[in-house]
Order: sequence, then structure tokens, then C-alpha cells
Amino acid sequence: MPFFAIDKELVFPPVRYAEPDGLLAMGGDLSPERLLLAYRSGIFPWYEGRDILWWSPDPRFVLFPSELKISKSMQTLLNKQAFVFTINKAFSEVIYHCQQIDRKGQGGTWITEEVRAAYTIMHTLGYAHSAEAWLDGQLVGGLYGIRLGKVFYGESMFSQASNASKYAFISYVETLKQEGVQLVDCQVYTEHLESLGARMISRTQFVELLKLYLTA
Repeated sequence: MPFFAIDKELVFPPVRYAEPDGLLAMGGDLSPERLLLAYRSGIFPWYEGRDILWWSPDPRFVLFPSELKISKSMQTLLNKQAFVFTINKAFSEVIYHCQQIDRKGQGGTWITEEVRAAYTIMHTLGYAHSAEAWLDGQLVGGLYGIRLGKVFYGESMFSQASNASKYAFISYVETLKQEGVQLVDCQVYTEHLESLGARMISRTQFVELLKLYLTA
């Protein structure tokens, strides 16, 4: 498969040219215009070193909000309102904590300072959103991502208290469902999200769903 290098031109190669691991292209920038084009095309950025790498994996890991799974233990926490749940109350803090948290199998973080700055701009423009879980007035869990049409593209989450990120994720998905969101992009497989109902679909199906839900 060819490997594409992109420059200042606002264009991506077709996702069908991605390598088996999902890598499609390298280069470009994180301008709002390029990020929006990427998400609408089924592509997302992920850094390696100083290089911006653009990915479109096949299959794609997604959650249909109607398929959200809530365990009995989590339902108990939700019923008890164990955490205070908010939306867009602490975006900068959420992305900071996502950047700092240690993750198994990763020697560093893909959330560089450039990424933080780019998504903060996307937040001020109304595209990037955060969901938060608070305990005793302290931010202990949350997630952030991009909302376009009836699709939410999850980017990262963090937890500093048991079940805090799950609480924020479940609460946010329930909110998105009420607002008509039909698809949550989880990008790549994690056992954590699988337990909440996420599953694999083909890239072809994912792109077709984007065409449907971004224009609906």
C-alpha cells in the first residue's frame, strides 16, 4: 500500500488506501479546517514523535448509543449519584489530565502541546466537548471528543477515582442519546469500552454511517 505525505493543501487520500494497521498519511497540520475534514472523512490524528499521523483503521471500534451496556454496579452508582456529572465545565482540565495519565503499553502520550492547543480552539468553536465527573468538588474523571451532526468522536478519557471515567462516559452517552446522536466513534479497541457495549464494524460501514449521520 502507498504511504501518503500531505502538506498545506487541504486534502486527504481516500481511506481505502490506508495500510493494514490503519495508517493513511503523515504531515499537514491541526487547523480546525483540516480536523473537520478528517473527522468527516473517517480519519483521526495520532502523533508519533513530532510527526502528525492520520489514521483510518479497519475495522472501526464504535458504540451505538442504543447498545450502551450498564452493569448493575454502575447502575447503582448512577442511582446514588455517586459523582457530580457536568458537560463542558472543565474542558482544559480534562484534556490536561488525559495528557498526563499513564497508559499501559505507551511510553508517552500522543496528546502533545500542539494537540492540546488545537482541540482547545475546537472547543472555543463549539466542536470539541468534555464531560466531567466530580467528587467532593474535585475533578476525578472525564473525557473529551468532537461532536459533528449525530456523531460523537471520542478522543481520550481519564480517571483518578474508581469508576469515575465510566460514570462520565455512561452519563454523557445517555445525554447524547437524548439529543439524537446515533454513533460514538471509539476509534480502536479497548476492553474497557467493549464492556460498555462498543463493537467493531467495517470501515466501509463506518464511512457510510458518517454520510448518513453527518447530513441528517
